[in-house]
Amino acid sequence: MFDPKRPTLKTMIASGRCIGAAWFSLGSAALVELALKSEPDAIVIDMQHGLWDRRELEAVIGMVPSRIPVIVRVAENTALAIGTALDAGAEGVIVPLVESAKEARAAVRHALYPPHGNRSGGGVRPLKDFQSYVAGADGIAVIVMIETEKGLDAAEDIIAVDGIDMVFIGTGDLSLSLGAFPIHRHDHTVACADIHKACRAGYMPCGIFTGRPEFATVARGQGYRLVTIANDIDMVQRSFVEAAKRFRDPPAPAIAPSSGPATASLPAGSGPAIENRRKGDA
Repeated sequence: MFDPKRPTLKTMIASGRCIGAAWFSLGSAALVELALKSEPDAIVIDMQHGLWDRRELEAVIGMVPSRIPVIVRVAENTALAIGTALDAGAEGVIVPLVESAKEARAAVRHALYPPHGNRSGGGVRPLKDFQSYVAGADGIAVIVMIETEKGLDAAEDIIAVDGIDMVFIGTGDLSLSLGAFPIHRHDHTVACADIHKACRAGYMPCGIFTGRPEFATVARGQGYRLVTIANDIDMVQRSFVEAAKRFRDPPAPAIAPSSGPATASLPAGSGPAIENRRKGDA
C-alpha cells in the first residue's frame, strides 16, 4: 500500500533497474497473499480485464507491504477509474489504450490534485491523514499503455507529455490492432522495437507485457524497465495442465534391485498402518 512519506515505485523507476511485476486478474486476494512470499518487485492489479471489484481492490492493496508497490491497470482513462485506484492505496496506475498526447495529458490530470489536475479528494485511506497524503501524492506514478496502431503512430507525442513516468507496451492489443494475432509477425516485433526506440530517444522508461519469466528475462536484457514475470491466469492454468499431464502420463518408475517380491511404493506415513493390519491378521 502506498506510503506517501516513503514512495517506492518512482524510486525504482528512477534507479534504472528493471522492475519484475506479478500480474493478477482473477480477483483473488488469497492468490496475491501467496504470491507475496516470492517477493516480486511490484504487484499489478488488473481492473480492465480482471475480476476485481472495489471491496476486493481495497482488501488486496491493504495486505501488500509498502515496500512492494501496487500498480492498478485501470479500466479506462477517466477521473473515476484512476481516482478509485489511487483512493484504494495504489502507488501507480497503468492507463490502457492511450492513442494521443491529449489522452496522455488527461491521464496525468486525473491522477493529480488541483491545481495541476482534477482528482477528487477522498477515499478511506487518503483521508486517514489527508494532509500528509496530498503532500506526498507527487510520488504516484502514471504509466500509459501504447497498444494500438494509432498509439504507435503517436508514440513520440505521447512520450513528450509532462507527468508521464513510463510507457508500457500492451503486446496483446497491439497484435490485434496490427492484424498480427495470433502469431506475432515481424511487423509486431518491429512495432514494439519502434516504441522502445522512441522511448529511449525521449528518455522515457519503457515497459512491456511479457507474462512469463523466460520472456521477462529476454525483455530485461533488451533494456525494458517494467516486465511481467508471471500472471495468475497463466500460472494457475499451466499448473493444473501440467499436474493432469503428469498424472495421465507418469514417468516410468525406476526399477530397483530387490531380493523379495516387488512392492508398490506407498505414501509417506502409510507403512505403519499396513504393518499393524498385518500383525492383527496374524
